[in-house]
Amino acid sequence: MTLLKSQIVKSLKSKASKEKALLMARFFKTGKGDYAEGDIFHGVSVPNQRLVAKKYYPQSDAATVRLLLRSNFHEERLTALFILTYLFEAANRKGEGKKCVELYLQEIEYVNNWDLVDSTAYKILGKWLEDKDRKILYQLASSNSIWENRIAIVATYHFIKKQDFKDLFQLSTKLLFHPHDLIHKAIGWMLREAWKVNPGPVENFLTQNASKMPRTMLRYAIEKMGDPTRKYYMNLKNHTFKD
Repeated sequence: MTLLKSQIVKSLKSKASKEKALLMARFFKTGKGDYAEGDIFHGVSVPNQRLVAKKYYPQSDAATVRLLLRSNFHEERLTALFILTYLFEAANRKGEGKKCVELYLQEIEYVNNWDLVDSTAYKILGKWLEDKDRKILYQLASSNSIWENRIAIVATYHFIKKQDFKDLFQLSTKLLFHPHDLIHKAIGWMLREAWKVNPGPVENFLTQNASKMPRTMLRYAIEKMGDPTRKYYMNLKNHTFKD
């Protein structure tokens, strides 16, 4: 353990709560057979993790990020990813973000819960791929890892903000019949965000696919629509397909 990693862990532990650790273990489904089986927590809130990351990222390097990412403790991994995000943002402004992206992909197996994915996929990978070949997203979508699948989808959030929906629709189609609801929720979330930017293309996609979608995916996608529109898409689902 490096001195800097020790300082970061000590800082996290100083903000920890045993009661919060128990709550987090239940919230993140860490029981036997659950998606985060065996994950453990100090009990540190996300705002406090961000404070620690912001304090220490100027001193941090790839080795520090790797050490934290490989921790058994959830908050150490998430704090590592916050640090990496800050490092990427600073490096990318100078046209030097590639090393941070490479580190993210090299250590991707430790980006292994939905909050770790959602806090970083579009801020690092999505941002980096804005003007580049995006085949890595389709490789991640084809992985046997649910977290890599989710990274592929959530990375498109950066493109969505630019009114670029092509990869969202292609990846959503590829993963439409994924067995896990965490992917259903991620796709529905991204479709909802795209609809908020430009409703037309998303409504066309839903018209073609609502009848086949898992119910959770569809409900997430149409959440912000008006009642008549929501009913229309739910009727497509209810009348033509059963989960």
